[in-house]
This record gives sequence, C-alpha cells and structure tokens, in this order.
Amino acid sequence: MSETPEAARVVLGGRLYEVERFFGQTAALTPAQISQVAVDSRGFVHVLRRGPPPVAVFALDGAFAYAYGTGDIFDSHGIAIDARDRIFVADRDAHQIIAFSREGERLMSLGSRHAPRWREPFNHPTRAAVAPDGEIFVADGYGNARVHRFAADGAYLGGFGDVGTGAGEFMTPHTVIVDRDDRLLIADRENDRVQVFDRGGRWLAEWRGLCRPMDICQRGDGVILVTDQVPSVTAFAPDGRRIDRGRPSPNGAHGIAVSPDGAIYLAEIAPTSVTKLIPVAAL
Repeated sequence: MSETPEAARVVLGGRLYEVERFFGQTAALTPAQISQVAVDSRGFVHVLRRGPPPVAVFALDGAFAYAYGTGDIFDSHGIAIDARDRIFVADRDAHQIIAFSREGERLMSLGSRHAPRWREPFNHPTRAAVAPDGEIFVADGYGNARVHRFAADGAYLGGFGDVGTGAGEFMTPHTVIVDRDDRLLIADRENDRVQVFDRGGRWLAEWRGLCRPMDICQRGDGVILVTDQVPSVTAFAPDGRRIDRGRPSPNGAHGIAVSPDGAIYLAEIAPTSVTKLIPVAAL
C-alpha cells in the first residue's frame, strides 16, 4: 500500500499553512502561463492566464467552473476583484484596464486600446485596485512609472510618480492595493521595496528587505503579505514591521490573493501553476 505524500508547511504572519501544489483541474483548458489570481466573495478563484481563455474560474475544491475574457484581453498581467465582485484586468500591452462582472460580462474599460501615452493613462499598466468608495487606482508600470487615480465612474483624477529611486519615484510599479487603513501599497519592483502613500499620492513610508517584490495582499487580520523573487512571501504588520517570511513556492509568485475562508493562492509563472496555502493553526 502506497503512503500519502507528505505536504510541505510554511509559517506566514504567525500562522501555519499546508502547501497544496497545482490547485485547479485544468484538463479542459489549453495550457497557458498563469499571471495573477484573485478570489471573489464566494471563494471562487479567478486565474488570469496568458492564453485563451484569459480568465479561468475554479470552485473551492479546484473544479473548473467557467471562463471569460476571450476576445477582450490581449496581454494578461494583473487581476483584482472589488467589494462588488467586479473583476479588473490589466491588459498590459493593450494599455487598458478592463472590468468584468463576476460572470464575465464586460462592464467598462479605462484607457485607449493600443494607444500608449507617456505619463498619461496608460503605458503598459500592471494592476488596478478599487477603494471601498469605488475610486480606482492603477499601477502604470512597464512604460510609465506612475499611479493613476480615477473616480468610480471612470473620470480621470490625475496621477503621481516619476522614474527614479527616490521617495515617490518608481522603476516598475508592479502592483497596487488599497489597504484597510485607506493607504496605497505599491510594489516598486526594481527598487526592491514597497512604497506607502495616502490616496492623494502623499508619500508615507517605504518597506525594504525585499528582492523584486511582485504582488501584495492583505489578510483578514490586517497582516500584509508581499511576494518577491527570493523566492519568498514576507508578512508585514500594517506599520511595516516584518513579522516573518516563508518559501511556499519554488519560484517567486507573480500573484497572491486571500480567500474569504483564509486560504492563500499564489500564481506562479514558471513552472506555471497555482499553489494553495491552507491554514492549519495559529502559532
């Protein structure tokens, strides 16, 4: 009788997790690189892929549920889900942010398709984030080095940031989230740091000790998790104090998201897969 393989475990933010590799039953899908991942209010996992279909959705048990985005998304990079379960996809090389309903119906877009703009929206954007009041923030990171702000209806409210290494400057703003303290946390990848701003763009702090940070999420208890290319996931307190870090994936995760049930999902490009971290216990 064969034995069940032993699962790896990691500690993050004072919690112990069991590592489940290769989450999601993908036999029905054409193979494609996985870029990022997000989780809706039902716990369904939206996996952003660099190939058709661009977004594949999986139930909690990993069963394939449905897909969307074919014909709408040119170059998948970032995905985020807001409090209304609207999905915002950064279509990097098409220079747009495209919003979908939870079911995959296209709702709106920001930016002009295939029309890159220096310092204006957009020039190879990386990810969007939506505040509780509906304002939208976009990290515009591979061409520009800016963060743009939009009203809930899509009206442009301005941006901040320049190319550089100083406070408030970016080399590659690779992701953005709005945290529970109403701050913008931005992974400034090639500067090896997370920068913290208020929503008006005022610089507040930077968190270092990272190697090319790629994505950020916030756990239900306020702990902030940052993936980087060590590879590791670092847990920070909201004040920037490092709590701990672990190595849950063999290569740095390009994306990270937390489920309502406390599970963490990592999107890995090489080898392309989704890793699920299942909470076991608090330490």
